[in-house]
Amino acid sequence: MELFIEGVNFSYGSYPVLQSVSMEVKPGQVLSIIGPNGTGKSTLLRCLAQVLKPQGGKIILDGREISKINSRQLAKMMGYVPQAAGEAFSFTVLETVLMGRKPHLTWGVGQKDLDVVAEVMRLMHLEELAQRQLDELSGGQKQRVFIARALAQQPQVLLLDEPTASLDIRHQLEVLELVGDFAHRQKGQVVMVLHDLNLAARFSDLLLMLNDGRVFAAGSPRDVLNEANIRAVYGVKARILNRATGYYVIPLNPV
Repeated sequence: MELFIEGVNFSYGSYPVLQSVSMEVKPGQVLSIIGPNGTGKSTLLRCLAQVLKPQGGKIILDGREISKINSRQLAKMMGYVPQAAGEAFSFTVLETVLMGRKPHLTWGVGQKDLDVVAEVMRLMHLEELAQRQLDELSGGQKQRVFIARALAQQPQVLLLDEPTASLDIRHQLEVLELVGDFAHRQKGQVVMVLHDLNLAARFSDLLLMLNDGRVFAAGSPRDVLNEANIRAVYGVKARILNRATGYYVIPLNPV
């Protein structure tokens, strides 16, 4: 089940946000969308999730145009956690995660649904919070709940908009390791927006660097994250360290 974007365009009124954006994500891959603020990263993710309808180009999933897949079937194939997913409402953590099973339900919640929910709550370290109200939780805890809800859908494709934004360092690493496991072991596909270039370098197979709504660079982290690209797109002089422990971007100063 491959995911293709071919020449996608999107505008807010007369203002173009995405211009001829193309990309491909295969099973087992994590792709991170990077770039400065206001360059169309979240808009691209919303187009993938069909929250926004592209005004040009195609998005193809499993050989079909995504706009022609009905919403229930799409929810079985794709899980989406938006940037503002941490808004609270009056449900428990368990009830919220169980909502992820809705696309699979026919006559009610079955044992398989409960087993899936129990497993994703274990993976996200949410067992002790199961009966807590969502509006009692911290921003980071709520973020983990909404990621768990998306995983409970058992999707093939996981879309995450800044999944580490409200998390402490430990939970950032745990969530991104889980995301990597979803892709590499379960052969899922992950498309996420990340601002932290070092996390993107560590946890991504592919990077899509946007600038002014266009693809500026695409490829492996080592291909994309070089000093020239960072200077051109972010307006920052940076040093790149290639070590046995990883690939690191050290920002030095604005240019």
